[in-house]
Parts: sequence; C-alpha cells; structure tokens
Amino acid sequence: MALEDSKNFVDEAFTNPELKGVSYENTFGGAMSFLRRLYTKDLTGIDIAVTGVPFDQAVTNRPGTRLGPRAIREASTLQSPDEPYGWPFDALSELAIVDYGDMAYDYANIPAFPDTLTDHIRTILNADVASVTLGGDHYISFPILKAYAEKYGPMSLLQFDAHTDTWADDDMSRVDHGTMFYKAVKSGIVDPKRSVQVGIRTTNEDTLGVNIIDAREVYESGPAAVAQKIKGILGDNPVYLSFDIDGLDPAFAPGTGTPVWGGLSSIQAQIILRDIAGINIKGGDVVEVSPPYDTSGATAIAGAHVATQIICLLGWNKLKP
Repeated sequence: MALEDSKNFVDEAFTNPELKGVSYENTFGGAMSFLRRLYTKDLTGIDIAVTGVPFDQAVTNRPGTRLGPRAIREASTLQSPDEPYGWPFDALSELAIVDYGDMAYDYANIPAFPDTLTDHIRTILNADVASVTLGGDHYISFPILKAYAEKYGPMSLLQFDAHTDTWADDDMSRVDHGTMFYKAVKSGIVDPKRSVQVGIRTTNEDTLGVNIIDAREVYESGPAAVAQKIKGILGDNPVYLSFDIDGLDPAFAPGTGTPVWGGLSSIQAQIILRDIAGINIKGGDVVEVSPPYDTSGATAIAGAHVATQIICLLGWNKLKP
C-alpha cells in the first residue's frame, strides 16, 4: 500500500478496522484524529491512547491553548503516511494506538477540573494503557501526574520548558500553570532528585532540587551529550515526560502562551528525544500550543512531532529493538 492508494481511503478515524499501520488517506481531507488513528473509547488490547485536554484557564497572558489539541491533530496529518523517522522500528505499525478523544469538563466549574482530569487519565491507566496527552496549558500535567503516581509511585519528571514552573504556591486548590510542579514535588508525586528540566531560561532561585539543564548548556554541550546526562539522572525510575512547546525558541514555535527567546531548536529537541530511548517512560504530554498566535501552523506541527516522538519512546520499551 502506498500514498497513491489514498483515493480508496477516507475518514479512517472512523472507518479503519485496523489498530495498527500508517494511514494513506489524503492529508487534506477526512475526519481529523491524531495520525489518523481510530477514534474509540474501547481500550481493549490498546497500547497507547492519545487524548486531548482543551484547557487554558491558567495562562498569564496569551490564551488559546484550549485550541491546541485540535491544531495538533490537524498538523499530525502531515505525518500520517510516513513511519516516524530515525527509529529502528515503526511504532505506528507495531503498536495498537488510538485517539481516545478529548476530555469533557464543565468550563464554568474550574475547581472541579483537576479531579475530572485525574479520573480521565486514571481510566486509561487502569486499562494498562499509556497516555499521550495533547494540551492545553501546562497546569494539566499536575492532575495527570497524580494518576501516574497512584499507579507507579513517585515519578521522575522529564520536562522540556523555558520555565521551571516551581514557583512557590502552597494553596493546592489554585489552578496555576506556573506553580504545578512545585505542588507536584511538595505532594510527593515527583522525585526531584531523579527529575530533569531541559531548556530552562527564566530565573527561579528555588528549583526544589530538580536537576536543571538550561538552554545554554544544551547549546554548548550538544544535544547528544545532554541526552546521555538525562539518562544518567533518570536511571530506571518511572518517567513522565512533559514537553511545553515554549521549550523551543519562538523562531521554531511562535504560537505558545509564553514565548521566551534563546530556546532549543527543533533539531536539538529531536536529537534529545531520540537519544533518550530506553528511559523508563510511562506516559507524556505536549502542552501550550496556542494556534491563534501562529498562522503558519509551525507550532502545531512541532507539537505533533513531539507527541509522535513520545509514542516512539513508549514503543522502544515495548518492542526493544
């Protein structure tokens, strides 16, 4: 089967009976799901569930990340006819991956949102399925981590970001996209000594013991060396990977809520994500894609590639080439 066969396929998000394999649907048409995977709430026999959380209550300036999951799904159609590049296996053909759809919540009842999200992810994990979440502002990682810590114990956080998001905030009920990892560490669901934040380039005097690899170190040491350093810190601990798209420089991802200059290039991020293969990753997210600020769609394209790389990292531990 090849791309010229696209004339025979349409709306594979609903019509494809197969859970494995790349899609040969026309990229410009048809129902949108992530990488044209089947939309389903049935997790029987599934390896990975991609799910969206369209939420942006907690932004400090540029709203719009509630539209991120939709934009990432659309951008992912540019990849769907191809195997993920640079990996010794085709995760899309060898793993059962579905689009679990977006999480429903009452937009007018923000205090109920965190528990709703934890329950949403808990349902996926209870089916022994890994989640890859499309956000949404970065606060969503905190409720997600609660569900992961219930299953695996204290997690190692691998965070790509311009900001540490560990500013002090002892009010656990506040929904804030800049303090959620402070709360995660203080709650005991993240082990700071076995956690790493990559691409940081904003000042925060107290990082709670989390290991910092700032953007300058990535530039000066090189992404391959940084990947090996990350693996040494994480060890065998269960890992949750959170990629804030503003970890990339605004030249590569302008459509984000909090752009900061001097960030990672897309090739630096790609090399690091590929070279950390073998970490004990259990799930991940890509957040802060805000399409209203990027008419080119480059930010959503970057987000779609990051989500695909997370799928490949999860696949590595299942397929072990």
